[in-house]
Amino acid sequence: MAPENSRFNPKKCIVFFDFDNTIATCDVFDNMLLLFSKDDRWVELEKRWKSGRIGSKTCLEGQLRGMDLNKKSLDAYLPKIKLDPYFKPIYKFLLARKVKTLILSDNYDYILNRVLKINGINKLKVYANKLNFSKGKIITDYPFKDKDCQICAHCKTKNLLAKAPKDAVIIYVGDGESDVCPAKHAQVVFAKDHLLRHLKDSKLDYMAFHNLKDVFIYLKRKLI
Repeated sequence: MAPENSRFNPKKCIVFFDFDNTIATCDVFDNMLLLFSKDDRWVELEKRWKSGRIGSKTCLEGQLRGMDLNKKSLDAYLPKIKLDPYFKPIYKFLLARKVKTLILSDNYDYILNRVLKINGINKLKVYANKLNFSKGKIITDYPFKDKDCQICAHCKTKNLLAKAPKDAVIIYVGDGESDVCPAKHAQVVFAKDHLLRHLKDSKLDYMAFHNLKDVFIYLKRKLI
């Protein structure tokens, strides 16, 4: 963890955000399950994933197959997603200071990019699982999956290490299972929910956050 009285050069900082329950005020995919699932078979898949019997990719694929979902219905739903009210000010603050900022998500890029665009955020790089529509069918791909690990569909650690310069101050903001591994490579970690509990149990450094206001206050204080 960076010393309390230290300040950071924006040119040497990189900030990674999770999306669901971090930038978005809800888990978007979980809400989609409640809205679009044809039956409750997704519940068993969720239990199997949480117990470690299946990985995130297997869970996501099975749950998607169980949805009555098409491009029109998804596009109609996504404008209802609310972002943390402090995310856009943070985005503008970091953009003005030319701080490299990325989103790492185990959700799907189509969903994230559309929600961000709806909210007027167009210059933010998203790394996530791939989803699109072709001839009425959902097409998915998982280009960032680690073939040797079944936990996450998107190995955020690989992207974090690939995108962060060696001498960068890495700031990570997240909440979930897929944030556990990448957060361990950051100098500054903002955590809540599952990520917070894991870091606390592991006796690793973190700062708890309730919403992104806590992150914004920190960034304004720390960036030169």
